[in-house]
Amino acid sequence: MTEDRGFVAAMRQSFDKNAAQPHDNQSLALSPQSPVKAVLFDLDGTFADTAPDLAAALNHTRATRNLPPLSLDIVRPQASHGSRGLLELGFGIEPGAPDYDTLRDIFLDYYERNICTHTRLFPGMDELVAALEQRGIRWGIVTNKPHRYTVPLMRALGYAERAACLISGDTCAHAKPHPEPMLKACKIAGATPEQCLYLGDDLRDMQAANAAAMPGIIASYGYVGIDASVENWNAQGSVNSPMELLDYLAL
Repeated sequence: MTEDRGFVAAMRQSFDKNAAQPHDNQSLALSPQSPVKAVLFDLDGTFADTAPDLAAALNHTRATRNLPPLSLDIVRPQASHGSRGLLELGFGIEPGAPDYDTLRDIFLDYYERNICTHTRLFPGMDELVAALEQRGIRWGIVTNKPHRYTVPLMRALGYAERAACLISGDTCAHAKPHPEPMLKACKIAGATPEQCLYLGDDLRDMQAANAAAMPGIIASYGYVGIDASVENWNAQGSVNSPMELLDYLAL
């Protein structure tokens, strides 16, 4: 969908404003005047446990270089960081390295062909989605995962057609932590940022939520690293399981 110039300008103005003046939790607090009308989810590490299939793709790529597999426990904390983060974990390389593009292509080709072999919703996510739908609250996905993988994965999980929106990392001109994907999702869902909740497991998720003036909730059950300073993420709160998010709908 092509956005009008006024909306894009407003999004970028919001990002500039919020980057200069981050919101504190009090300023984002929900109130009876702004009830929750939509809930937005990060995908990897929040909506679905994609780490097993990402780890399989990484280990397949390592096998092409005669390297032993990495355990899922090692891969899981990096699973939200995309192919770049996983290749850095698996090979210690970054874009621009001589073999990087070849390894990335091997990794992505395998992942695309095996995108939902072991991936499952996090326990309780199906109940949460059903509860939101029963209450008439729209929900959607805002992820940095490319569209090429987001839509097939959500279809394989059986939730693509139920989502109000599927915003991928290449849907907009900017990806998270820029607020543009968040604000586009709001527009599609028919809600203001203050009327949305965003659930994510990474710092950039909370940065994007704050930049969009949207309450952000940390998915502590996801891929949050043990060394993460979540107290500095400026989140509205956190949940240890998806169904706990319902507590925030009653604020």
